[in-house]
Amino acid sequence: MEIEAFATLVIPFIVIIYLAVVIMFLRPSRTSLIASLLGGLIMAVINMLFELLAYYAHWWHYTLNGLVLHLPIPFYITPWLIYGSLGYLLIQRFWQGRSHWFALVLLFGIPLLRAIADITGTYTQSTYTTFDSIVAVPMDVVMWLLAFYGGYLVFKRFSAHEQTTALTHNVEQ
Repeated sequence: MEIEAFATLVIPFIVIIYLAVVIMFLRPSRTSLIASLLGGLIMAVINMLFELLAYYAHWWHYTLNGLVLHLPIPFYITPWLIYGSLGYLLIQRFWQGRSHWFALVLLFGIPLLRAIADITGTYTQSTYTTFDSIVAVPMDVVMWLLAFYGGYLVFKRFSAHEQTTALTHNVEQ
């Protein structure tokens, strides 16, 4: 699937699924939603910058037409909304209570799942990525760890502000 087809056919589906899960099931506060979107955006930007570095360092490259700065820009909607924002909201939702194990699976599983998917997809030639160097595999793992946990740090920082404000407000009353 080329970039234009992805933008036309897949992005609306991703946005609809994201909105459906957020509105119908999670129902986060406005602050948590904005914090998750910001964290997901940070994840996508780190992913972009790292892949740009990978192109110029000759670690890996994309084999698509229509790249902008050697990057498939529409592809980054998935790390932003699904692996970033939605993942962070699900971790927050399940962190307390009996389903804490699920939050831990998401916290550790999302970046590792993405790295494994990239690596296996490249070696089975089922993605648009081609590894150019022996350091591509460890750098891909590092990229996903930095991107996911960098975005999660931003999410926790801004969503913790909401919890601190709520606690302070309750104490004052």
